[in-house]
Amino acid sequence: MKLRIGDAARLSDVSAKLIRYYESRRLLSPAGRDASGYRVFDDRNVHELRFIKRARSLGFPIKQIDELLNLWRDKRRPSRKVRVLAVRHRDEVKARMQAHQAIIDVLSRLIAACKGDERPDCPILDELAKRSTRAR
Repeated sequence: MKLRIGDAARLSDVSAKLIRYYESRRLLSPAGRDASGYRVFDDRNVHELRFIKRARSLGFPIKQIDELLNLWRDKRRPSRKVRVLAVRHRDEVKARMQAHQAIIDVLSRLIAACKGDERPDCPILDELAKRSTRAR
């Protein structure tokens, strides 16, 4: 089946703009061209686009998606390579979540300390104005 970019976008639920971007990053297998010079996509491209979309929804960065696509295309791949990528990504996501939780905890403490009344003193602004104790 030969598809134009709009049809590939519709079938994969990925915008034509993103398809062009993924092409520029060489994530997709090369699309063919019709006699008029328009790109033509096939089922393989649509499957790759769906794969990319799902990987993006799980937060994988483009570089890792490229690695995952290459492993997916290689039917002789060892699954341990895929697992290593997934474990690394999961651990990075967990670290970001912990950092966000620390931010939430500090903000919650500051909000609780702020009376939020008509007085000008504000523990939130006082905290933001403090000199950082981190090395620069």
